[in-house]
Order: sequence, then C-alpha cells, then structure tokens
Amino acid sequence: MQLQRVGRRFGAMMAGLAMLGAVGAAQAQTAGSNVISVGWLNITPHNKSTPLTLTSINGSPVNIVQTGTGFKALEANTLYITFAHFFTDHISAELVGGIPTKLKFAGSGTLARAGTLGEATPIAPTAFVRYHFFDAQATFRPYVGLGINHTQFIHGKVTNAPGLLGPGATGTVSASSSWNPAYVIGATYAVADHWAVALSASYIPVKTTAQLNGTTGSGVHISSHATDKLDPVNLFLGVNYRF
Repeated sequence: MQLQRVGRRFGAMMAGLAMLGAVGAAQAQTAGSNVISVGWLNITPHNKSTPLTLTSINGSPVNIVQTGTGFKALEANTLYITFAHFFTDHISAELVGGIPTKLKFAGSGTLARAGTLGEATPIAPTAFVRYHFFDAQATFRPYVGLGINHTQFIHGKVTNAPGLLGPGATGTVSASSSWNPAYVIGATYAVADHWAVALSASYIPVKTTAQLNGTTGSGVHISSHATDKLDPVNLFLGVNYRF
C-alpha cells in the first residue's frame, strides 16, 4: 500500500510536468553544464524484518528466535542537495547528499504494541550516472539513472527499552552499514534560462542488522539482533540552478 501511494504521488507530479512542457522556457542542459538541486525529500521505507534473535543472557550464548517479533523504519522527511555535471548533452553524473535526519524504528508483529523503540541517523551518500531524454534545449527532460550508495547508521539510540525488555530496562543499539545499488527516475521542467523544477523517485535496497544490548529491571544482561530490509523509495521535489 505504501509503494502504491508513493507511485501514485510520483505519477501525478510527473504528468503535471509533462503537460507543462509544451509552454515552458528552455534551459540548455548541454555538455559541460553543472546543476545544483535543493529541495524536499520524502523517505518511505518498505520494511521486511527478521525476528529478534536472543544471542546471549548474562554472557552465556543462546540462540533463541523470538518468533513473531520484528521492527520497522518509519517514514521521514529531510532537505535534499545534489550536484550534477553533464559530460554530454544526454549523460550526466550526480552526487547526492542532504541534511541527515533521524529515522525512528517501531516494533512490528508482536512488538507493535510497544510503538517506537529507537532511532538512528542514516548517512547515505549516493552517486548516479543518468541518461537524459529529448534535446538539450527541451523544456521537459525525463531521465533514468543507475548508481551506488553507501548507508551508515550513526547515533543509534534505544528510546523505549521497557517496551522491549520490561519495566526498568535500559539498552543500547547499533546498526550495520552497507553498500547498495541505487536506481532513479525523474524529470526536470525549465522555468527560466538557469532555473528548473526537479522531480525524482529513487529506490535503494538498504539492509541493516541491529545489535541490541540491554539490561532488564532485575539486572539480567541480554544481547539480541534482527535484520531489516528497509528498501526505501525516496521522492524528491526541488529546484535546479544551472551554471
């Protein structure tokens, strides 16, 4: 349902740009052009989590799968910044960054009743190679791209240890980093010689393993882990400046 909602939103925006393309001002995206984009990014994860696996109790190894448990990343928004260089009229490279935002993680399955369990900040630089359709002078220019992403989670924090381990519990969490392919589809619509509206949707199959270490209210030390395929679809709407 989330993926369908994002798809409908992106399709409606793309259709609007296409209808405007016949009447806009031309913006030449030719070989040698540089483009800076700034705007709003919506991150919509499509989670698939493994159950929590209890790995140790008071330092003694165990391997207990807590069937029916899981966790999921929640939707988030942030400021998005990109820099692109056109090597030809149709081929560009884009570097993607942005203002780091906290992703909140909630329980799923039998842990859903616990609500939000923790948070972490993803640092996810991405590089794309893109192919732009139509003539370099065209007002409306759709494109597709393929790239590589590195996602690292920092500032991991358990915000609801009692929801995981019971009253009086405390805990810490860390999440693994990963290299991932990245896919993008988008378009620009020129509104002046140097300015354009930009819209894109990207997909990055991100996976992370969360390692939880906690202490129950009675002093029992517990370690466990679970893996989540976040698979976020990222919807960007912003403004381009060409120089």
